[in-house]
Order: sequence, then structure tokens, then C-alpha cells
Amino acid sequence: MVCCYCKTKLKVATMKVITCTAPVNIAVVKYWGKRDVNRVLPANSSASVTLDQKQLRAKTTVAASADFEENRIWLNGREETIETPRIQNLLKEIKQRAKETVSCDDSLLSWNVRICSENNFPTAAGLASSAAGYACLAYSLSQLYNVSGDISDIARQGSGSACRSIYGGFVVWDKGELADGKDSIARQIAPHTHWPELRVLILVVSDQKKQTGSTAGMQVTMETSSLMAARLGVIDQRIEKITAAILKKDFHTFAELTMIESNQLHAVCLDSYPPISYMTDVSRLIVNLVHAYNTYHGQNKVAYTFDAGPNACLYLLEEHVPMVTSLVQHFFPPIQGNKEFLTGLPVKKAKLNQELLSTIAVPIQPTGAIKFIIHTQPGPGPTLCSNKDSLLDNAGMPKAVVIETIDEPSTKVGDKDNQTLKNGVSLARTKVKGKGKTLKVLKSEKSVKATKKEINLKTKHERKDKLRSGQNRVSKLGKRRGEHQGRQAQVKRQKTSQK
Repeated sequence: MVCCYCKTKLKVATMKVITCTAPVNIAVVKYWGKRDVNRVLPANSSASVTLDQKQLRAKTTVAASADFEENRIWLNGREETIETPRIQNLLKEIKQRAKETVSCDDSLLSWNVRICSENNFPTAAGLASSAAGYACLAYSLSQLYNVSGDISDIARQGSGSACRSIYGGFVVWDKGELADGKDSIARQIAPHTHWPELRVLILVVSDQKKQTGSTAGMQVTMETSSLMAARLGVIDQRIEKITAAILKKDFHTFAELTMIESNQLHAVCLDSYPPISYMTDVSRLIVNLVHAYNTYHGQNKVAYTFDAGPNACLYLLEEHVPMVTSLVQHFFPPIQGNKEFLTGLPVKKAKLNQELLSTIAVPIQPTGAIKFIIHTQPGPGPTLCSNKDSLLDNAGMPKAVVIETIDEPSTKVGDKDNQTLKNGVSLARTKVKGKGKTLKVLKSEKSVKATKKEINLKTKHERKDKLRSGQNRVSKLGKRRGEHQGRQAQVKRQKTSQK
């Protein structure tokens, strides 16, 4: 087989390919701060709920081949450097585990790999994208090298919270006591089927990349916050209480502990120097709405939690989903015509309770204050996919790449230039009339070829049209010139006859 990108020969038989998906997890007891930065060992234990992959998941394909000249990685359609410490540590750990357990041939471990990964949700916007991404990478590599057993300690090398996404349902990540971190692993406390009535609403306030990343934020808090010591002193007891509440399906206690924990996380962030503020005014209004709803009912019916970002995660029982979503849409109305405002699991419509509305002191916000809502539920851990779901083709290259269509002023429609990506593909970038934002479009290789063909065809037709236009102008000019000469000859004959 010949690679359509670099024209090099590649035998399919020498390539092993694995594709997996992994879920997002949302912490109810937060991981914030490290006791060992290099080994990614947490300062405290944490607990989380793994979400259903139908709504939120990362998907990763890994391929190994003797013919690959180097390791490469593509994230959401773009090639990135694979030489980051996180990725290198994860690769090193999984290969070391494979050698220790003799799970595969040494030849497979010596081959270079290609990794292609994508999310079906905004990356780096406080939706635990790194947890899902690194859990998916760790799980895919474990399948590639036939590594069995717990790999949460390996996933931790990529992103601390990724270890919790290795398991479905309700999970605790024990901080451990050993210096080498061997006891800092995740464990499932209940499967996702344990609490079938539990639902989750993700309220996306912003889908943009956050200003302060979690890693940097943790370090600043650990170094400067005087409140952090008090927080670390109560976490173990909080883990025990919330575990008991989950096992008993005691929502009132579960909700109270979840909200207290979220508030404390953002308190130590604000206590850091310089202060770190992840929540926005809209985030705080959501908090007010939840407390007003719970006060009206006389007990906790909804719980909010915020990770390192402005987006709210609401835990509630299924029976309250219709009313809560109606309230959210009332106080945070969507942009008119936004049919994708509420996605995920279906939601029944509920008529707003006027008595309830009168107790909620939240001003109605401008349209678009909340971008969209995802309705989901607890779900299982990582899954192995079939070969047809692979993100890489038979040559080990991405099936999809990103094409940028750039709007530039004073540019004629149809003008184009070429951009060559690292994989060697020359992609056409179409310039459109007027000003505007960059439009990023994910297109397959066939679509890229089709786009180039359409542009070339359009240009070809334009050239023909111009040629025809020129020929017509010449023809009309010749016709007018002939008519003029004919009139001159007629006038000359008339003058001669008069003489």
C-alpha cells in the first residue's frame, strides 16, 4: 500500500491499531494540589461521578508499526508535539508495565506509535477534557500492549483526574501514602447502575479556553493559600461521608457535601496570591438559583459543583429535571432559534410554578448567558471500539484534518492560496469577501480533494467565462467598427454622387 500523504510504502500487516473511548468524570470532592509534582501525587483524596459517554467522551486511536519513522499525535484534527512530559511519562510507564508483565513481544514495544484523539465537547473549558483524553490514551495503549489489571496509576501520569475516568459509576482516588505513589490509585465504590434516578445537567457558560490552567492554579494555591491547610484537614472525613451518602442514595446529604466542597475549592483559589477566579457572574447566579430552589422545597433537590472553570454541573434526581431546565431557560434564555440549547437525554416540558418563581431573586439575563445545556447521567468506564471506528486510515494517517476558511477584506471571491500541513497534504484555503471570524471545518481527505477540485473547477470556469467575455467584447467591437466603416463609405458615396 502507498501512503496518499507522503507517497511512502506501508504494509498493513505490520501495523497494529486500537481504538477506544473514555468518559468525563466530574468531581464531588475535588482534587486540588499535589504533594509530588513529578509523580502527580495528590495532596488529598477525591471522589467523582463518571458520566455517560453518549453525551461526553474522548475517542482515541493508537497505531504501532515498524514502518513508522517517528512518534506522532493529532488532537482534534491538528498535529501537536508528542514530546510533552505528560505524554512521554505515560508512554514510558505503559511500556515498562508491558515489559514487567511480558504482555507482548519486545518488537511491538520497539515500534513507533501514532495517536489520533478527539473530544465531542469543548476542550480546556472546565469540562474535564484532560481527564477523558489521558484516560482514553492510557486505556488504548494498555489494549495495544495487552496490559491487564489496574492502570489508573498510569493514567495519572497524564492528568491526575484521568485516573478516575478509568472506572465507571462512582469513584474515589486515594491520595496514598507511599513516596513512589504505588498506592495512589482509583477505585470504584459503586457502578453506574447503582443510582439509576440520578441525573446531571452541564450548564456551559463558556466554551473558551480558561485563562488559568488547573496545573498552574494548583501550584499557586499550594504555595500561597493559608486556607489550604484547613481544607486538607477535613477532606478524608468528607470522603467517608459522601461515600456513605452515595451507597445509601441519600441525595440531601450528597448534595450538601457536593456544594460545600465546590465552595471551598473556589475559596482557596480566591485566597491564592495572585487570586484565581474561575467562576463568573453567571456562575454565581446559577448558585443563587439552586439555593432558592432548595429553600422552596425545604431540602436539597439540586446540587451544583464547579471545577476549574465557569461551567456548572448540577446533580439532581430525574423527577426534578423538567422543572429545573425550565427555570434555567427562564432566567438564562437561549438565543432565539438555538435548537441545540438543550442536548443529551430527552427532557419533558414543565409548566413554570409561579409561586416558585416569586421566591427566586435572580434577574433574567440577556440571551446567550448560558451557551447550552447537556443532560446526561452516570455511565460506565472506557470501552474498546471496532476497527471501523478508527480515526486513522490504513497508512496510519488521520482520516480527518482541519481546514481553515479565512475571511479577509478586499479579496475577490475564488482567490486561493495553499497551506501545506505537517503530514504533507496541500490544502486549499478559500478567501471570502468581507470581514469575519476564522471558520474551522473538519473535513475528510476525500472532502479535501473534493474542495480543491471544486475550487480548481470554479477557477477554470471563471477563466472560460472571462475568455468568452473577451471574445464577445472583441466581436461586438468588430461589429461596431464594421458598422462605422459602412456608414463612412455610404456618406462618401453620397458626396461623390452630389458632385
